[in-house]
Amino acid sequence: MFIRFLQGALLVILFAALSVPLPVTDRDTSIGGLLAPTAQAKSKVRSLLDRVLGETMPEGIVKTNGRIEATQVDVAAKYPGRLVDITVEEGSEVKAGQVVGRVSSPEYEAQLRSAQSNVERAKQSMAEAMSLIDQRNATLAAAKSDFERGKELIEKQIITQQTYDQRRRNYEGSLASVQGAIAQRDQAEAAVKSAQAEVERIESVLHDLVLVSPRTGRVQYQLARNGEVIAAGGKVLTILDLHDVYMTIFLPAATAGRLEIGGEARIILDPVPQYVIPASVSFVAADAQFTPKTVETAEEREKLMFRVKLKLDAELLKKFSRRVKTGVRGIGIVRTNVATAWPNDLQVKLPQ
Repeated sequence: MFIRFLQGALLVILFAALSVPLPVTDRDTSIGGLLAPTAQAKSKVRSLLDRVLGETMPEGIVKTNGRIEATQVDVAAKYPGRLVDITVEEGSEVKAGQVVGRVSSPEYEAQLRSAQSNVERAKQSMAEAMSLIDQRNATLAAAKSDFERGKELIEKQIITQQTYDQRRRNYEGSLASVQGAIAQRDQAEAAVKSAQAEVERIESVLHDLVLVSPRTGRVQYQLARNGEVIAAGGKVLTILDLHDVYMTIFLPAATAGRLEIGGEARIILDPVPQYVIPASVSFVAADAQFTPKTVETAEEREKLMFRVKLKLDAELLKKFSRRVKTGVRGIGIVRTNVATAWPNDLQVKLPQ
């Protein structure tokens, strides 16, 4: 009885406020916040207030309080250094992939120059090894010719066995020298690849020192300023993804258990009660958020409250992204029975 008395008193106050003449003002048609509704809108708001504040919700439709939130992502430095060239500030709109700042690291820049020098030295060693192979191939060709000529001469007993053996040893030594030069070339080639890999690694580090926005959205917080030295993993910016906006509400177990993922929902925000915003149930928590999560009695189970997310349509967010404001309170309305039709005053109504 006391709760009904409070609800009745609240309705009386609201209706009294609506009966006071208001000047006609320009309206801010943002999803997150508008000026007070004009006198023309008061009659439309009246029936809606009757429904959402009173006990006249149709069976199968449930309402509760909530607030608008958006997915937050952090822009952080992967490597330590001094922060320079921050190009955005709190409230700035950013695009995915947009450069928002840079971390200066003279140490890595010096390492890159050293690695590039190592590549040049390795390439020079490679060239020397190739030249050596050519030289030793020429020596091998001459030794092979002498050795093959020696075979004919030894058969005709024109040269001695000692001379023939010497030609054979020269040929075998030249062959081994060529194999050694080829091994040097392979080592030089591996050194070139290793030096190039080191250059690529340092270039990757320098690339990661350029800070980019991972998503399209709005800068919510600037956590570091130009000139500050930040550690590896130090956060620089927090960005709101305005394409992933939702209302968080809490519902008792009996209601949350009957919700359908993807089911239709409605959102009415406190600053703009004349608008009904479409949404969908995108998440229902698997565990209760408060009261004991392990209970024994039915009475206690009725107290379990589950977190539910009502996600706003992506196309709608694209249209109103510059006007979306997080933290705005309002009412989330869901259907526990998909067969229940939305009443006329809960049909979608958006700013023009």
